[in-house]
Amino acid sequence: MNCYLGIDIGSISTKGVIIDDSNNIICSIYLWTEGNPVEAVKKLINNLKENIPPDYNIKGIGTTGSARKLIGLMLDANVVKNEITAHAIGTLSIHPDVRTILEIGGQDSKIILLDRGIVVDYAMNTLCAAGTGAFLSSQAKRLGVAIEEFGTFALKSNNPTKIAARCTVFAESDLVHKAGMGYSKEDIIAGLCKSIVLNYLNNVGKGKKIKGPIVFQGGVSKNKGVVKFFEEILNEEVIVDDNGHLMGALGVAILAKEHKSNKTYFLEMNQINFQTSAIECNKCPNNCDLLKIYKNNDLIETIGSICGKE
Repeated sequence: MNCYLGIDIGSISTKGVIIDDSNNIICSIYLWTEGNPVEAVKKLINNLKENIPPDYNIKGIGTTGSARKLIGLMLDANVVKNEITAHAIGTLSIHPDVRTILEIGGQDSKIILLDRGIVVDYAMNTLCAAGTGAFLSSQAKRLGVAIEEFGTFALKSNNPTKIAARCTVFAESDLVHKAGMGYSKEDIIAGLCKSIVLNYLNNVGKGKKIKGPIVFQGGVSKNKGVVKFFEEILNEEVIVDDNGHLMGALGVAILAKEHKSNKTYFLEMNQINFQTSAIECNKCPNNCDLLKIYKNNDLIETIGSICGKE
């Protein structure tokens, strides 16, 4: 049977799915990028190969995420797309009536607005980690609570503490102050969850007309406390899909299927040596930071040139 591979390579995590011609997910994997997208994708490929049916025939590969160009070159992908497009396509395949996609990941967040299946507006926040998964994880460690239990603690609170979460430094200072005053962990955690929602809506969602159906994605969507406050403040049901963390990979896999060719892909990553080399080009005043990509010691691409001299 024909299959299609979609990979979403983020700064924190790397996701991969293989789908069939009906967009059904045959197998998937979620793992940490650990600052090395090349090695993360090698692990991902090896894991997927062990779980797909023996008669698979990969006819398309798509990549998205922060390292989409690098990994796209590695795998000779037939589709390389930005996260907005990939998340929209993936979500629409499961929730065709979706009007708003909220996404809070490990280090960034985004909002996507749709009308009759078409993206009409979007925004991203990548300048500050306040309100992201990394921010929540650091506060969980500070409070001595497992991040997986954050939502449960938040739901126990009847009086969320006000936390200034528009900046990570101020939030941590405020959290320490409130803990020192004797506020309970439940109230502090609930306050953090609520502040995450308010920070998101006042920054990423500022000026946006948020309409239902609303789908919430990203690692933070697994936090029941954050979901609760989104629903309370927006006065709308917020849908959290079990495969919400895979929507980018699913979307780009669907795009790879739509742009398939007669080529068949063989995922033999262990037999190929990929290396990257970062240099500063001094051939013009731009002084571009270049990334040279080598495959088995052969230069296959240079990324980052503005003038085109390299």
